[in-house]
Amino acid sequence: MAKPVPLQLPPRDPREEMRARLERAPLEHADALLATYEVLQGLHDSGLLEVLRGLLGSSDKVLETAVDAARAPESVRTVRNLMVLIKMLGEIDPDLFDGFALALPEAMQHAREQGKEPPGLLAILNKFRSRDLRRGLVAINALLEAWGREFFSEAHSKSQR
Repeated sequence: MAKPVPLQLPPRDPREEMRARLERAPLEHADALLATYEVLQGLHDSGLLEVLRGLLGSSDKVLETAVDAARAPESVRTVRNLMVLIKMLGEIDPDLFDGFALALPEAMQHAREQGKEPPGLLAILNKFRSRDLRRGLVAINALLEAWGREFFSEAHSKSQR
């Protein structure tokens, strides 16, 4: 009958394995280490490492200040308003918004060219002959009507109570 062969494995030392891996790491990852050193040097040269070190040293105070700022009613309203603006922008047809975005710089340039002197009454009345102005007035009027309808609606007035 066969006799069992005794198997005796040497005891495993995880710290020794870790030390061996650390000794091999600089050779195996030389390119990554050099790139990391360059990034660190850039952060040091720009002063960002000093800022980060200061933040870490006073992290409790920085966190407390950030939390206080986030709890302020103005911050809550800002976040809510941003959410409403994002929702509103998502509902606008991109072609319509593109037309507005292209027209705005042109209008600002035209206003700058007019100078500081406001136009006279006859010049303003003469502008009403422009079909483009009348189209714009219709669009602005529709916006104001919708806003007035929404602003003074029952649902809005109840939320203000």
